[in-house]
Amino acid sequence: MGDLSRQATDRALQSWSNLTKLPHFVLQYLFKASYSYVFGRGGRRRKRGLPLPLPSRHFPSTTSSMQVVDKVTALLEEMSEQILSNLHDVQKSLCFWQSRAEADSRKVHFMVFERGPLAFIEGTIQLVRGLITQGSPMQHLAIAAASQISERVAVLTTLQRHLAILLAEIYKEIDSFGEEVVKEFNRKAMSSMLVAIHKVMIGLENTYYLPQTNYSLVNDQTQNASVVLQFEALPEELHCKSEWTDAEMQLVVSLISSNLRTLNRCVSQIVSKYRRPRRAERLWLRYAGTTVGLAVCSAWILRHSRLMGSTDLDDWIRKGKDSIIAFWKEHVELPLLSIRNELFETFRRRHKGVVELEEVQLTANSLHRMLQDFSELTTGRKLPEGASEQEMMEIMMTRYEKEVMHPLLNLLGGELARALLIQIQKLKLDIETAMLELDQILKANEINFAMLAALPAFFITVILVSIVRLWLMKDKGAEGSGRAARLQRRLLLVEAERKIMEYQLLMDQQMQEKNALWTFGMMLYTLDRLYKATERHASATGEWQSLRADILDLANPRLAMHYKLAITARMARAYECLLPLSRRLL
Repeated sequence: MGDLSRQATDRALQSWSNLTKLPHFVLQYLFKASYSYVFGRGGRRRKRGLPLPLPSRHFPSTTSSMQVVDKVTALLEEMSEQILSNLHDVQKSLCFWQSRAEADSRKVHFMVFERGPLAFIEGTIQLVRGLITQGSPMQHLAIAAASQISERVAVLTTLQRHLAILLAEIYKEIDSFGEEVVKEFNRKAMSSMLVAIHKVMIGLENTYYLPQTNYSLVNDQTQNASVVLQFEALPEELHCKSEWTDAEMQLVVSLISSNLRTLNRCVSQIVSKYRRPRRAERLWLRYAGTTVGLAVCSAWILRHSRLMGSTDLDDWIRKGKDSIIAFWKEHVELPLLSIRNELFETFRRRHKGVVELEEVQLTANSLHRMLQDFSELTTGRKLPEGASEQEMMEIMMTRYEKEVMHPLLNLLGGELARALLIQIQKLKLDIETAMLELDQILKANEINFAMLAALPAFFITVILVSIVRLWLMKDKGAEGSGRAARLQRRLLLVEAERKIMEYQLLMDQQMQEKNALWTFGMMLYTLDRLYKATERHASATGEWQSLRADILDLANPRLAMHYKLAITARMARAYECLLPLSRRLL
C-alpha cells in the first residue's frame, strides 16, 4: 500500500513538473516541506536547553562500551528535556490561573468573557438571575469561580512540585556520577546512577491523580476520570548485582524510557484537564467583533461594487489612485529630483552665478564712471584716484538738492536730469545686488525645501516600516529583540537569583529537603529558559561562550551561594543581551 501511494505521488509530481516547467526535485522538496508543515513531521528543530553536567569522554574503549555510554547519555538528555518541557506547560497554565485568582473582578471577567460564547450566555443568565433573586450576582459568581480556580492551582502546583523535585534529583545524580560514567566508564557508577534515577521515578507512583469533579471551567464537561501513575519495576536480579553487562544496561535504559513515556502521558492528561483556555476561547469576543466588522465592510463594499450595478467602488479606486500618484509626484519624485539636481549640477549653477556677478559688477563700474564724470563737471576739478563712491554720491546729492529748487528750469538747462539718471543707475545696482543675494540664499536652501516637501512621505515610510517590523518580530517572549523581551530576560535572571538564595536558605535549615529540591528544580527550569532566551543574541555579539559558562556555574549545586550571587551581578551588568535598552544605547 505504501509503495502504491508513493508511486501515485511521484506521478502527480511529474505531471505538475511538466505543467509548471519546474524541476521534479524542486517540486518534491516543496511537497515534503508543506507536508511537514501541515502535519507536524520534520518541522523546526527543537532548541536545545540547559545542558546536563556531563564531562567530555576521554577513554579509549570498545565499540560496545561507547554505544552503552551514548544510549545512557541520550536517555539522560531526553529525560531532562521532557521534564523541562512538561514544567513549561504546567507553568503557563499555573500562571494563568494564579493571575485570575488575584481579584474578584478578574474571576468574574473570566467566567463571563473568557470561556467562549456558550459560557458567556450562561454567565449572563446567572448574573441576571442572581440580580433578580439574590441581589449580589457578582459575589456569587466570584465564589463559584474561586472554588474551581483554587482546585486547578492546587493540582498544578502539586504537579509542578513533583516534576521539579524529579528534575533536581536527576540533575544531582548526574552531577555525582557523571564524571565516572562518561569520562572513565565506570560500570559500577553507571549501574548506581541508573538505579538511583529509577528509584526516584518509582517514588512518584500514586502521586499524580485527578480528583473527581462535576464541572470544568475550560470546556464545561463532566470529569469523573482519575489518573494514577504506575511504573514498571526493575527486575530483582539486577538489584543484587553491582556491575551490569551491556545487555542489562540496555534493558534498564529501555525500562526507564518506557517509564518516562508513562510519566509524559500522565502529565499530558492532567495538563489537558487543568489547562488554561485556548486563545480562541479567551479572545472569542474580540474575534467575533472583528468578524462582524469584516462582514459589514464586505457587505458595504459589495453594495458599491459592479456586482450590484454600482460604479462607486471604481470611482473611489480611480480617485485613490490619482491621489496616490499626485502624492508620489509631489512628495517623493519631485523632491528627490530637486535634491539630485542640486547635488549633480553644482558646476553649471556656479558658472551661472559667476555670470550674474559679472553683470552686477558692470553696473557698478558704470555707476562709478557716471558719478566721477558728474563730480568732476560739477566741481570743475579732477578728482583724486582714491576718491570713494560715497564722496562722489555726496557731491551728486548736494548738486541735486540745488537743482531741485528750480526743477522746470534745471530740467531743461541744468544737471537735474543727469542726477536723476545717476540715481536710477544706483537703484538698478541695488536691485541687482539684492536679487543676487536672494538668489544665493534660495539656491543654498533648495535641498532644505526639497527635504521639507519629502517629510510626509518619510514619516509614512517610517510608520509602515515600524508596523511591518512589529509584525515580523511577533515572537516576543524572552527570545525576541525588543524592549519587552529584554525586560523578560532580566526578570528571568532575577528569578534565578531569587531561587538560588531560597535554595541556600532551605539547605541551611536542614529540615526541608523536599522544599529545597523543589526550589532547586525550579531554579534549573528558570536557567533553562534563560539559556534558550539568550543563546541567539549572545551568539550574535560573540559573548555566548562566557555567558554559557556562567549559566552552567549557576546550575552547579556544589558552587557556594556567594559565588553564584557574584555571577548574577556580573551577568546583569556585563552582557549586552541582558542590559536595559536605555543603557545599551548609551
